[in-house]
Amino acid sequence: MPEGHTIHRLAQDYASRFAGTAVHVTSPQGKFSDAAALLDGAELTHTEAHGKHLFLGFRDTDWIHIHLGLFGKVNFGDAPAPPATDTVRLRLANATAYVDLRGPTTCALITHTEKQAIHDRLGPDPLRADTDADPHLAYRRISRSRTTIAALLMDQKVIAGVGNVYRAEVLFRHRIDPYRAGKDIAPAQWDAIWTDLVELMREGVRNNRIDTVRPEHTPEAMGRPPRVDDHGGEVYVYRRANLPCHICGGEIRTADLAARNLFWCPNCQTP
Repeated sequence: MPEGHTIHRLAQDYASRFAGTAVHVTSPQGKFSDAAALLDGAELTHTEAHGKHLFLGFRDTDWIHIHLGLFGKVNFGDAPAPPATDTVRLRLANATAYVDLRGPTTCALITHTEKQAIHDRLGPDPLRADTDADPHLAYRRISRSRTTIAALLMDQKVIAGVGNVYRAEVLFRHRIDPYRAGKDIAPAQWDAIWTDLVELMREGVRNNRIDTVRPEHTPEAMGRPPRVDDHGGEVYVYRRANLPCHICGGEIRTADLAARNLFWCPNCQTP
């Protein structure tokens, strides 16, 4: 499932191609046809992301809510748009570009009130710059919980946008045992985690990929081969089970936690 940096990047990409223009809105698949007909020809006025949720605003009153889920894909292209296949849930097009959305978990036309309800149930987002980016709100929830910090970081009600890669990597970078209870995370540790997430995820938006290793641990600095993975980016522990840790040389471990594969170094991330 795409992590928050990908959704924020999509919000920027939609805006750069369509904001301020009258957009031809269609649903070749047919599942969004009624809403598409209502929006067709309207101006795209806003694009916004909160965690893993994307919002496209039209006429200052209507919003398309998109959640890609596990299978959603977004593809941009230059005009003229080719004929759409019947797998395209939503196509936006103007005189210069088009974008196709396929396979999302959610693609729905909602009101401002319904949109606010989605924000209200999400935790703070490290990539936002408003009241939806309050690290103290997240820490109040974390500091009262006996749940593991690894599970809490994946709970979108606690912090929005962090997925499996950022979870594993930020805990490694701060040498925190992923099984430590939230209540045992000190305020200074949480401040450092949040600050690091802000920086890492902003870089993820800029580069459209996740890189988490520090300069001294890059392939060039260490004289090691670059990582080869369909997720891209250089990482410390994610998807590196049974491989040597870049720092201590010990074996990276993996286990199931919060319905996802957790990766960590037991030598560097001691209890």
